Amino acid sequence: MRRLSRVVAFLELSIRTRRMSATATPMADFLTKSPYTPPPWASHLRPLPSHTFSLAHRPTPIHRWNLPNLPNGTELWIKRDDFTGMELSGNKVRKLEFLMADAVEQQADTVITIGGIQSNHCRATTVASNYLNLHTHLILRTSKLLADGDPGLVGNLLVERLVGANVHLISKEEYSSIGSEALTSALKEKLEKQGKKPYVIPVGGSNSLGTWGYIEAAREIEEQLKCRTDGLKFDDIVVACGSGGTIAGISLGSWLGTLKAKVHAFSVCDDPDYFYDFVQGLLDGLEAGVNARDIVSIHNAKGKGYAMNTSEELKFLKDLASATSVILDPVYSGKAAYGLINEMTKDPKSWEGKKILFIHTGGLLGLYDKVDQMASLMGNWSRMDVQESVPRKEGVGKMF
Repeated sequence: MRRLSRVVAFLELSIRTRRMSATATPMADFLTKSPYTPPPWASHLRPLPSHTFSLAHRPTPIHRWNLPNLPNGTELWIKRDDFTGMELSGNKVRKLEFLMADAVEQQADTVITIGGIQSNHCRATTVASNYLNLHTHLILRTSKLLADGDPGLVGNLLVERLVGANVHLISKEEYSSIGSEALTSALKEKLEKQGKKPYVIPVGGSNSLGTWGYIEAAREIEEQLKCRTDGLKFDDIVVACGSGGTIAGISLGSWLGTLKAKVHAFSVCDDPDYFYDFVQGLLDGLEAGVNARDIVSIHNAKGKGYAMNTSEELKFLKDLASATSVILDPVYSGKAAYGLINEMTKDPKSWEGKKILFIHTGGLLGLYDKVDQMASLMGNWSRMDVQESVPRKEGVGKMF
């Protein structure tokens, strides 16, 4: 019987592997450009991407996430888009698969993008561009006091500068008064005068083309659920919202495809009304014919502000990591999870019995910018006390 069980398990694994082949990205295909075929339910959207670059390690796993104190009968699952790669990790990589293919198609030699001083998107864009032999120019937003000095080597900045990004600092005040589009346009014009052929990627890679990254992620989730034998189906999908492209893609994909899950987006900057309008613009750019407010519910999880955390939020991240070994970043997924638990606490009846998928969008490097604030939470260390009675022998513990 034991041998028969092993055979059955092997056959089930083989069937699942074959089923997943449509969305999986084998390591042998990494960094290859391929023609793109959309899901059948998205083939009416326009314009359709012609190609993609394989940058992400897919499919990313989905597993149970056993958070304590959930409402009665609630099942929480997590999709690990923090596993899309190492230096190329996170949700931004899915968007870059389409955006970088377009940059290469347009014969660009330089990529320009913009974001906060610890932007995960800017880091991923730098790495992807460097893989494809494209130069990178980053416009990074920081405080007025720090805009005239060396930005340092903490977190995402270390990776960006290590792989050769050209960093241009701008103060938050300048960013607010000029805007991201005007800033990237000015830098593009300057580089064109130097004989460069720059390709501009907006904040977070969030334009209609980048939206395809999470339309495709919806297809991936569909395929993963088809491979299961337990009939798992999600009632709700929860994800952080920082620039709008991820929630536009996953919401549209869930609406058009077979998932039909209600999408909850927790905004970590601006406000829900801003993101409803922005997402609507992305949907209109795809000729989707869908109202943003019909396909996504946006909650305010900004707290103190973008990339700013309360002590309660940081303690929540620490407690979550200790309880489940899932490490969330403090800027995006951390705030989304904190917001979700607060919503569940305020109105547990609305979540009872639900099967919920939380999408982890990565951003681990952002934690390095919070080490001073989190130091007081890390108390579990001590100097090992070795008694004199423990035998000692010279040379036993050599480390060379």
